[in-house]
Amino acid sequence: MPDLLIELFSEEIPARMQKRAGEDLQKLVTNGLVEAGLTYGSAAVFTTPRRLTLALGDMLAASPRQVEERKGPKADAPEKAVEGFLRGAGLTRDQLEERDTPKGKVLFAKIEKPGRPAAEIVAEVLEQTIRNFPWPKSMRWGSGSLKWVRPLHSILCIISDEAGAEVVPLTIDGITAGNTTRGHRFLAPDEIEVSGFEDYQDKLSRAFVVLDPAARADTIWHDATNLAFAAGLEVVEDAGLLAEVAGLVEYPVVLMGRIGEDFLGLPPEVLQTSMKEHQKFFSVRNPKSGQIERFITVANRTTADEGATILAGNEKVLGARLSDAKFFWDNDLRTVTTGAGMETWVKALENVTFHNKLGTQAELIDRMATLSRELAPLVGADADEAEKAARVAKVDLSSEMVYEFPELQGLMGSYYARKAGLSDAVADAARDHYAPLGPSDDVPTAPVSIAVALAEKVSKLLSFWAIVEKPTGSKDPFALRRAALGIIRLLVENDIPGPLTKIIDISYALNVWASSSRNCLVYYVAKAPAAEGESWHYETIGHLWKDNPNDWDTLGPIRGENLIVLEEAGETDVGVLRTISSTNRLSRERQVERPSFAEVGSDLISFIHDRLKVYLRDQGIRHDVIDACIAMDGSDDLTLLVKRARALSETLKTDDGENLIQGFKRANNILSQAEEADGVEYSFGADPKFAETEAEKDLFAALDKAEAKITPATAAQDFSTAMAAMAELRGPIDAFFEAVQVNAENPTVRRNRLNLLSRIRTICSTVADLTKLDG
Repeated sequence: MPDLLIELFSEEIPARMQKRAGEDLQKLVTNGLVEAGLTYGSAAVFTTPRRLTLALGDMLAASPRQVEERKGPKADAPEKAVEGFLRGAGLTRDQLEERDTPKGKVLFAKIEKPGRPAAEIVAEVLEQTIRNFPWPKSMRWGSGSLKWVRPLHSILCIISDEAGAEVVPLTIDGITAGNTTRGHRFLAPDEIEVSGFEDYQDKLSRAFVVLDPAARADTIWHDATNLAFAAGLEVVEDAGLLAEVAGLVEYPVVLMGRIGEDFLGLPPEVLQTSMKEHQKFFSVRNPKSGQIERFITVANRTTADEGATILAGNEKVLGARLSDAKFFWDNDLRTVTTGAGMETWVKALENVTFHNKLGTQAELIDRMATLSRELAPLVGADADEAEKAARVAKVDLSSEMVYEFPELQGLMGSYYARKAGLSDAVADAARDHYAPLGPSDDVPTAPVSIAVALAEKVSKLLSFWAIVEKPTGSKDPFALRRAALGIIRLLVENDIPGPLTKIIDISYALNVWASSSRNCLVYYVAKAPAAEGESWHYETIGHLWKDNPNDWDTLGPIRGENLIVLEEAGETDVGVLRTISSTNRLSRERQVERPSFAEVGSDLISFIHDRLKVYLRDQGIRHDVIDACIAMDGSDDLTLLVKRARALSETLKTDDGENLIQGFKRANNILSQAEEADGVEYSFGADPKFAETEAEKDLFAALDKAEAKITPATAAQDFSTAMAAMAELRGPIDAFFEAVQVNAENPTVRRNRLNLLSRIRTICSTVADLTKLDG
């Protein structure tokens, strides 16, 4: 069976596009061939900066002959209907077949489609692929109409077998397919004629082209680590940079250069970021000091001077880049170590808007600082340290270094905090307060860092919930889902107990969610008291900003309803309520207490629970297990909730645990039906003296034994022990149902057995609501 080789040779393809382009080429070509009846045995795709290559093995030489049966009109249908069917099928009347069907005689046509040679199909599919290739960005050049990511120079397309290679006849926009390619741009630029994939790969290798991107990456990393090791240094790992650099060269030549002495005092992260972003250099550090001392660059060719000229040029350009970084660093240090110090940057953030309905960055810092002080005791942190850390955590946003390298925010804040004489705990909190940024990011473990990171995320979520700007669908411009996951990981992975509702209540009590409300009115939908003496009921809708009267329009259809506006009244919880008529005029005033934030808090807890489900599902815990644990009291204690879920999940993986759940559900179903039929609740009074069978007596004893273990274990939050004791009930419960008829004729015995089932339900529901489990 023949093989197919396709190469699309062009100017340099951006490294970030190569992997996806290779996948798209394989998908489009193979799908097109299979749809045309041309199957294959294997497929492999390769990419370099100048070429996309697809190799298919064991492809059919031609598509198979096909016979299509098509049902037509009835045999006695009008002549025009029959003629239309014949035209569509390309047949004559005598080629049709009449068949008896339940609806009478019907005409059928058999249409034979002969097989087509592979070359013809490949040409059609490849032309369609090239003309409709899904590049993120493409261009036209010259006078042609073809669009490609960069000018396309040649197409190699051959079908080869034992008899030789055949060029697929194909011409696109003046480019005719052939059997030639070119090697390295500088080291082997001449045309190379190939006869198949192995020949193609061997000749490219001799022409200084490493076809496989994984092989280029392996070569780069191997040579880089060897060079560094020989100098007593180590290369800083960066998988993303390695993949990018492997997409920039066809023939990698690794060189190691030096960083100027003047720049070695810069923070390692500054050196690493500058070299990566601007020059695509790998950082080489001293393992003893952690300082970045050299760099690795990857050239695309060999040179007579073994790269000396290339290194000299790179070092010169790097020196200019690092001079900028050193200038920013020196200026920032002067700011934090002289005069007002970091307060200068805090003041500057008063002019930087965080959100048009939530105030400035300086106000955000005030909210964080206030909340950090209150949260500090809950996580074992010093309140003064936590507040101080929150006040400096974001001030590096005003620094010149972070303006140049935004990805260093937080990290630079920790350096500046230390230079300003602040404690290590405060500096570490500045570095860690954004963390964790993702599921694989490290979670802060120091108490002050936890307090500030928690305050940053809670205040953000509450603020956006208060102005009713929540994530919708795939849109989450303020990364609120990430903030919720951060709260979960901070609490769970640091084993911090306590209800999340308490943290939210603290935030609301401090007005953390809208400290900038002195610049706004908070409006509510309210229902007047139904009777004298009853309180008003109202629900938060959002904010109305004094400096933007157009916000009235956002009230839309609810303007004519009973709208209430609460104006800030200093530090008290008393505000002025004003009813707003449909003409937006303020009328009667009324002194009331500030509305409860319970509904917003409840909705926020539900949102965090949804993120918790994702977090636990990634750890292999079933969705119904999580729902069963969320249904329990205290589900806002995330640490407790996760312990329950993990214990239940592990128990369900055992035979005893799974069978116990089935026994519990059987007991619960019988009990629920009896309670509904009798109109009573069987929840107490099971007495072993009314037991008539040994299985019944054994179940009483087993429940006593299990309860003696489960109760203290649950109180100690040792849910694994509790579930293990519960799983031991599997045998006695199974034996009970096999030997005993619950609905006995004797009413006393029946009632006793139903109360016994109630005891099973109560004990088995200690850890989770097992009725929520599937199956």
